[in-house]
Amino acid sequence: MGPNIKGNPLFVSVYLLIFSYLFGEFIFQKYSLLYLINLFGLIGLIISLIFFFSAFNLFSSYKENPKPKSETVKIIKTGIFAYTRNPIYLAFILFHFSMFLTFENVVYFLSSIGLFLWIDNYVVPAEEIYLKNKFGKEFESYCEAVKRWLFF
Repeated sequence: MGPNIKGNPLFVSVYLLIFSYLFGEFIFQKYSLLYLINLFGLIGLIISLIFFFSAFNLFSSYKENPKPKSETVKIIKTGIFAYTRNPIYLAFILFHFSMFLTFENVVYFLSSIGLFLWIDNYVVPAEEIYLKNKFGKEFESYCEAVKRWLFF
């Protein structure tokens, strides 16, 4: 049995995207941003997709199940996992934030903050407890070498 996580981050992310679109387009006011910021948003969307598919492909190549509640056989330390321990979650959060920058919908911004807080405080700690119990010193060494998120 894998980590004890309440909720599925992929489903939560998709539901938040739908909610953000509906509320941001039809209820809340849009805030105009500079065109250059919109371009940064497009770049962020592309980077988030690269993070997601890079991590997903590594899971496949190591024959690991990417579902958060699944049992883990080995720690993936190569590719994007050499720079961040949570590239798929980072991709979800970056995608939401980039949607805000691209489409000027403030609800995407709020959802990116909420998603980050939920993943950082509930999902990742449950996974890390599971991995520490299963892999011990190997996982601790990995945590010392690689940041949870890209910069912290």
